[in-house]
Amino acid sequence: MGRVSATVRLSVCALAVFLLAACTSITRTHGYVPLEADLEQIVVGVDTKDTVAEVVGRPSTSGILADSGWYYVKSKFSAYGFQERKEVDREVVAISFDGDGVVENIERFGLENGRVIAISRRVTDSNIKGVGFLRQLFGSFGNFTADQLLN
Repeated sequence: MGRVSATVRLSVCALAVFLLAACTSITRTHGYVPLEADLEQIVVGVDTKDTVAEVVGRPSTSGILADSGWYYVKSKFSAYGFQERKEVDREVVAISFDGDGVVENIERFGLENGRVIAISRRVTDSNIKGVGFLRQLFGSFGNFTADQLLN
């Protein structure tokens, strides 16, 4: 009888540990966004695509129209237990270039209450390029899962 109750106790403990582990949050981050300290090394109106690539690396996404900008995107996904992962945060750094490949704008965007907000901005003029692309990028916030990124 003592052997059976030890097995039952061990099974109950194992089940309790499993259930507690299933209730913990699992957070994963996909993508890359340069640190602010690295972006501060880039001089608007002076640096070029080559020098930007040396300082912060090349992005996985670039502008659609004549390669006018580079977009660094980082997304954070969270799931509890066996639930489907959901995107909980997205950050984008957009570096725009003029026709000669010189840095024109450096902008950092995030989300606040589901709306795109500019976190920081260094620009050579008041013309903000690539806003349509960023709206599309943030517009898909939460509309796909992490496994779709892996395919």
